[in-house]
Amino acid sequence: MDIGGLILNFVQILVIILQIAIIGRAVISWFPIDPRSPLVSVLNEITEPILAPLRRVVPRIGMIDITPMVAIFVLYIIQRVIAGGL
Repeated sequence: MDIGGLILNFVQILVIILQIAIIGRAVISWFPIDPRSPLVSVLNEITEPILAPLRRVVPRIGMIDITPMVAIFVLYIIQRVIAGGL
């Protein structure tokens, strides 16, 4: 495998990890978990660089923040472009 293939695989794995972290963060937000919990802190550290810029452009729908869904969709598009399947 060449270096380009390794980089593409790394980026694809990174995108999958980010998608899982965003889903985890969304699910955890439904439960009364201490925001200072190590798990919550790690998920916030991983996902906030992606979610924060999107929150500035994606409007809330009432009390619902759809930013995680938009982020997962954007990451999916990135993954498809990288895989050459778009």
